[in-house]
Amino acid sequence: MGKNLLQKAWEQHTVRELPTGQTQLFIGLHLIHEVTSPQAFEELRVRGLDVRYPARTFATVDHIVPTHSQERPFVDTLAEEMMVAIETNCREFGVQLFGLDDDRQGIVHVVGPEQGLTQPGMTIACGDSHTSTHGAFGAIAFGIGTSQVRDVLCSQCLAMDPLKVRRIEVTGSLAPGVYAKDVILAIIRELGVKGGTGFAYEYSGEAISSMSMEERMSICNMSIEGGARVGYVNPDETTYEYIRGRPFAPSEEDWEDAVKYWESFASDEDAEFDDEISLDGSALGPNVTWGINPGQSVQVDGQLPTVSELPEGERASASEALEFMEFEQGAPIAGTGIDVAFIGSCTNGRISDLREAAKVALGRKVSPGVKALVVPGSRLVSEQAESEGLHEVFMEAGFEWRKAGCSMCLAMNPDKLKGRELSASSSNRNFKGRQGSPLGRTLLMSPVMVAAAAIAGEVVDAREMLGD
Repeated sequence: MGKNLLQKAWEQHTVRELPTGQTQLFIGLHLIHEVTSPQAFEELRVRGLDVRYPARTFATVDHIVPTHSQERPFVDTLAEEMMVAIETNCREFGVQLFGLDDDRQGIVHVVGPEQGLTQPGMTIACGDSHTSTHGAFGAIAFGIGTSQVRDVLCSQCLAMDPLKVRRIEVTGSLAPGVYAKDVILAIIRELGVKGGTGFAYEYSGEAISSMSMEERMSICNMSIEGGARVGYVNPDETTYEYIRGRPFAPSEEDWEDAVKYWESFASDEDAEFDDEISLDGSALGPNVTWGINPGQSVQVDGQLPTVSELPEGERASASEALEFMEFEQGAPIAGTGIDVAFIGSCTNGRISDLREAAKVALGRKVSPGVKALVVPGSRLVSEQAESEGLHEVFMEAGFEWRKAGCSMCLAMNPDKLKGRELSASSSNRNFKGRQGSPLGRTLLMSPVMVAAAAIAGEVVDAREMLGD
């Protein structure tokens, strides 16, 4: 009987089975940032412990970093303390830091792949819930808490509960103007925000295999929003070509051996799965969330739900969401006015996202009264975009061109919603208060849809602008 990728990578990294039934799992790559690491390092100091394998840990700064001006010291004293802490900790414990003085700085889940650190068959952990992003490379990647960050730093291991695997096949080809963000929002709507609890998601099918690595990263990034601990795509030629030549990739002398090793992790043809579902990718249109979790979405030409027509278990959440968002049951999502447009985040802040959004912005103007931000996911993304003139396209249209960071995705920095502002956002969460204001409202959508909403001042079908 064949094995799936999760089983293979899990077995490869198992140190031993614990009396609790958990697995002591070796972590091949540990990524850290300034928010969830200070307490972990302090606990090492208290216990007189060192970082066990400092060469396997890499740090960057992203969550609290301002995107307008990054001059030090930061105006926010807590943010400055966090910056000083990670700089001090990395220096003291011998961990490599991609800081503000480093051209490699950026969002942790953008930086890892673009540096070639993320590779197939790895186990990857980070104190951030969207670590599942790295599964796009055929890695087993998951977010952890601060106490677990401490555990990995001092032992390079974690105690992990075994996972089941659900294969999600997305068939057909995506229509023009439909993107990876639309696919993952549709999957989460279908399976629910708790549907993946206890599972790893294996994404497969023609629509997935034809995606670029950056699109696959967007899919895997939001696996956690569907309740899955892990989301991954089997490695293939697209994977290998993305990694090739990157700073931490295998050398040309070792390349063939590396690819052969990576290929061995792909799920066998006769692998068994705990569950399997199929979704017709060719039937999908642009998706927009209307509620307060990523599972509450409709296609842009659709209507908000009528609560009485929903399954009984969804009615209370839908009623709460409609009341908070001030939306009418059965109303169309198109035409919803916005105050803020945000393009960026570890979900959709990569160069391909900016290129697609720029197609809509080119030759147009942001609607009066809309504050529009474009925040590259890393300095390298910013440099690439500027070399292509994308920043000029956005600025001429009236978007603010910012420096790399998490920005308005989670608002642990100056980029926040105010009051009841409603945001069109390319990020990953639309929870109450997620973008800075406890009363602020968020509509999740693809970067192209965000750009179109910024231009129109309301939710519109971006395909009409792309068609122009």
